[in-house]
Amino acid sequence: MDDPKIADTKPVGVELEEGKAYFFCSCGHSSSQPFCDGSHKGTGFAPMKFVAEKSGKQFLCQCKRTGNAPFCDGSHKALG
Repeated sequence: MDDPKIADTKPVGVELEEGKAYFFCSCGHSSSQPFCDGSHKGTGFAPMKFVAEKSGKQFLCQCKRTGNAPFCDGSHKALG
């Protein structure tokens, strides 16, 4: 499988609601980053379902290289 497309080189802050399920884009092709819009179909990628543990602003990965998906871990800083 190829590496996912880099949607952006910085994380995006989004408001999450505790207990609500979200689908994180893992392919980088979604036009509704950082969330899935179905653009992964035929790519071998699948969205990552996660449930928010708390309400409030969280920073989600858009470079798709994080080791803590869907949350940013600073991996974008290593991109050229």
